Amino acid sequence: MDFNFKEEQLQLADALKRWIARDYTFEARRAIVASPAGVSVAAWGTLAELGLTALPLPEAHGGFDGDAVDMFVVMQELGRGLVVEPYVATMLGAEFLRRGGAHGGLLERVAGGELKLACALGERQSRHDLRDVATRATRDGAGWRLNGEKKVVLHGAQAGVLVVSARSGGAQRDEDGITLFAVPADAPGVVLRDVRLLDGQRAADVLLRDVRVEHDAVIGAADAGWTVLEAAADYGVGLLCAEAVGAMDALFAATLDYLKTRQQFGVPIGKFQALQHRMADMYVHLEQARSMALLAAVRLADDARGAGGGKAAAERRRAAAAAKYRVGQAARFVGQHAIQLHGGMGVTDELPASHYFKRLSTIELTLGDSDHHLARFIAQPGFDRDEEAA
Repeated sequence: MDFNFKEEQLQLADALKRWIARDYTFEARRAIVASPAGVSVAAWGTLAELGLTALPLPEAHGGFDGDAVDMFVVMQELGRGLVVEPYVATMLGAEFLRRGGAHGGLLERVAGGELKLACALGERQSRHDLRDVATRATRDGAGWRLNGEKKVVLHGAQAGVLVVSARSGGAQRDEDGITLFAVPADAPGVVLRDVRLLDGQRAADVLLRDVRVEHDAVIGAADAGWTVLEAAADYGVGLLCAEAVGAMDALFAATLDYLKTRQQFGVPIGKFQALQHRMADMYVHLEQARSMALLAAVRLADDARGAGGGKAAAERRRAAAAAKYRVGQAARFVGQHAIQLHGGMGVTDELPASHYFKRLSTIELTLGDSDHHLARFIAQPGFDRDEEAA
């Protein structure tokens, strides 16, 4: 399989890298994080001008039909730059709408950079199980009424529309009976509490108090939202894995530079063989994570094209779970060792190392941690056969 990127992908990555180096420096990012909004209108406008908000969207709705491999290239650079804009949240929300197939107007606004999205999926009791939905959706004439609470909705307060999962039938942890809705963030009854997370990103708790939406707010089919929810969540996992690889790449490079400049006993500490061995181990973890993240992107792209039917969906699940597990393990190893090799400086706010580690730690807990995805991978059909064959 050819894992070389296309010339167009490399050019886009280069343009994004140059913008980050020029306008989205570490100090500029710190100022954005500390601002009341927590995001930058100018930065979002630049992302739209570069075509990133339109990249993965259908051409029929103003997009460029980019696949998960195209997004892998973008997310790597955003990870290297520690970009805190609501790009992942919006692109994940757009994937829900794309798979639902009936919200072209919203997708056009996303493509043009006019609309940000957020995905209200997790709840207090659900932890990483997206099937565990207690938020209720009840029919109300030609529409629906939503009641419940969603926790830690990434960039929920910065979004114009929320993708909400709600229980319209079945038991609390059933796959059947989940309905997805596109809910305006300013709809009567929607209450948002905005907070800043450990990594500088924004999130909101979303309270839904008798929120009424029309029938056309349904994404996909009523009571049958799990298929879209699972596939979109895997897409989000692919985005996060690519971002984590970019962050680890930058953290590894920063640590290497530090070892070359920090001196002890009159020589750079990078001359010490024990530290060289630790850097070598970090590099192995990084490259293994990169390979798994790229494999997940390829499987996600195959599934989105409909190549292979049900087999492609099964491979998507396996690859996404495996990638999230391996990337999570690598992020912990690379992050912890980078902090230790930086010494006391590694935990200071003035050095990028601590910010990369915080972002990697947050990614590990988003859309399922390593333990969750390891269990998910083991539960996939064929795992026992693969084990016996080995």
